[in-house]
Amino acid sequence: MTMNFVRALIDGGFADLHHPEYWNLSWVGHSSLAAEYGRMVDAIGDAVRFMETLSGEEVHNLNRVDFYTSHEALLLPYEESLTREVPRHWGWFNLSTHFPWIGMRTADVEGAHVEYFRGIRNPIAIKVGPSVKADQLLRVMDVLNPRDEPGRMTFIHRMGATKVAECLPPLLDAVRRDGRRVLWVCDPMHGNTEATGNGFKTRRFDNIGSELEQAFDLHAAAGTRLGGVHLELTGEDVTECLGGARELTETDLERAYHSTVDPRLNYEQALEVAMLIVRKQARLTAAG
Repeated sequence: MTMNFVRALIDGGFADLHHPEYWNLSWVGHSSLAAEYGRMVDAIGDAVRFMETLSGEEVHNLNRVDFYTSHEALLLPYEESLTREVPRHWGWFNLSTHFPWIGMRTADVEGAHVEYFRGIRNPIAIKVGPSVKADQLLRVMDVLNPRDEPGRMTFIHRMGATKVAECLPPLLDAVRRDGRRVLWVCDPMHGNTEATGNGFKTRRFDNIGSELEQAFDLHAAAGTRLGGVHLELTGEDVTECLGGARELTETDLERAYHSTVDPRLNYEQALEVAMLIVRKQARLTAAG
């Protein structure tokens, strides 16, 4: 139902860059970043109108976006039951999602999950934690992407803010030296999970932002590129992660803690992370 709702929004022009005013959702007005968000939306609209003025015609490929889904392929009977051959494509595809991934706990090269991933044609990903060594990554790549196919392999690193500077560079260097083509994604959420004194599972916004900023810098120093970010977020006004613009405390968690699995950034915190990414990428681009 959620996927169909998103598709309906896209088909209805929600993602059309010709009309960024559609993005002025009511929740933005309550954020301390509302003014900066408004300036960014106006700048996008101005840029599109400038391009169309120069070209003399409407830019048609800006009126929609592609939409894909991803989830952890943890329950193999479920994934196997939705694995099919499809017309006009060779091989087998997991049709439960576009982009399945597994964690290092199920990434044993002799295990069932890796064997299943070896047999499907989807782009695939592996979650990489601070205990993973370079030789483990290289062995997994030998099994899952022996032909070094572009776009086939993604590593999603989730080290934690206090460990990423120590644990990530050796992995980046090993993969780069080996000449493998992989996409790197940062998950700044799962490595920063903790429990509060009153029993709530949570994450601190400052730690999330710190790991993300460090990841950008570490990739830049290694000559690699951070290609994506994995976040847990919601458009609702939940209180599941500490900190952020409203400086949520442990006491606030009791007000609107609705997650039963992963603490999520609320709409304001998610917007803050988006701004952080934009600013960081702009600084790195300006630096060369």
